[in-house]
Amino acid sequence: MNTAVPAVTGVIPTAEPSDRQKIKAIVAASSGNLVEWYDFYAYAFTSIYFASAFFPSSSPTGQLLATAGIFAVGFFMRPLGGWIFGRIADRRGRKSSMVFSVLLMCAGSLMIGLLPTYETIGVLAPVLLLVARLAQGLSVGGEYGTAATYMSEVAGKGRRGFLSSFQYVTLIGGQLLAVLVVFALQHVLTGEEMRAWGWRIPFLIGAVAAVVAMMLRGSLKESISHETMNSKEAGSLRALMKHKRALLITFAFTMGGSLYFYTMTTYMQKFLVNTVKLDLKSVSTVMTLALIVFMLLQPLFGALSDRIGRRNNMILFSGLAALGAVPLLSSLSLVTSPYAAFGLILTGLVIATFYTSISGVVKAELFPAEVRALGVGLPYAIANAMFGGTAEYVALSFKSYGNESLFFYYVAAMASAAFLASLWMPDTRKYGYLDGNGRMKD
Repeated sequence: MNTAVPAVTGVIPTAEPSDRQKIKAIVAASSGNLVEWYDFYAYAFTSIYFASAFFPSSSPTGQLLATAGIFAVGFFMRPLGGWIFGRIADRRGRKSSMVFSVLLMCAGSLMIGLLPTYETIGVLAPVLLLVARLAQGLSVGGEYGTAATYMSEVAGKGRRGFLSSFQYVTLIGGQLLAVLVVFALQHVLTGEEMRAWGWRIPFLIGAVAAVVAMMLRGSLKESISHETMNSKEAGSLRALMKHKRALLITFAFTMGGSLYFYTMTTYMQKFLVNTVKLDLKSVSTVMTLALIVFMLLQPLFGALSDRIGRRNNMILFSGLAALGAVPLLSSLSLVTSPYAAFGLILTGLVIATFYTSISGVVKAELFPAEVRALGVGLPYAIANAMFGGTAEYVALSFKSYGNESLFFYYVAAMASAAFLASLWMPDTRKYGYLDGNGRMKD
């Protein structure tokens, strides 16, 4: 990579903020992140109920494949979102980018909540559902890189892992909130009511929550200097391509990390229902408890990375995931008890925590300020679209052809690629652009 001048970080040169100010900034940035991911996951957790409303079919697996396909298509808007919002963040500021992204997510969520069904408007229903998911995909594609960059910049040296881990606290929190809302609705409404109209409620809640996030994000202070934003290289793809090693490492980490994460979270609900044959309420209970523990672990593992280094965290994650994916998922497919399922899922999530707790900061440290949001967001969005967003679809496709176990080996193979990248990664405590000297070689 090109040599960076150590004294120029691109962060606004002000006095070191207090811990209270840092926490306030992290909470404000995280609020929008929570709403974004709540809205995004609301689709995944309610699709079991609305699949038949948009995709009439005699096969439940066929309906799930259709909704999973649209879930995956939303991911393919992420690269465009990563580029658009990353460029905005590097050229116009992190704050503006984060405000715009949460607005777009609100629009997509509101649209899904109000959509007529196939019975009412025919084929136009799934088409409009696709449009709404494209908007949400564009929004999330921009959210990740900008939020990760902002939180990494305001966290400060020595505690970046700990404070930046709250990005995944709120990401998981959004997922958990979606699960809790569905869980509550399942206990208030009948299954027939959930399929008829109850599934719409989570999307409407998400649209309202976005207003609160807008207010909180509006109070943020910018973390990038005007000098950096006005640089001709700010948000430039040409400038970004000077950092090929960082781009490849970020891509590989996302490839393995996102596939593993989505397998153990969003796809796991359908896996427990469709393969393990647990009832919906048991599945919601298992996933809710597992996600609560998973969320609480993030700061602990983030703090661990401050002590042992981000590189070692990634080696532990990718190595354990590569070795553990097949036995974990194979064992899960054979369980009959919700308690056994909970134990195995939690084991998988503990492995994931080595990665998720530092997912943003480990990438932000690899890029200079003028292309940091773009560098974090764009390769992440591309890899996430290719491997994370397609996790459900690939898994269900293998299942429909009677070869579900091949998916387990697919997850292990992608984790192995992340392991190789973690060995190639420099120690960012010495050679990173946030805490190191900014000198890394391609």
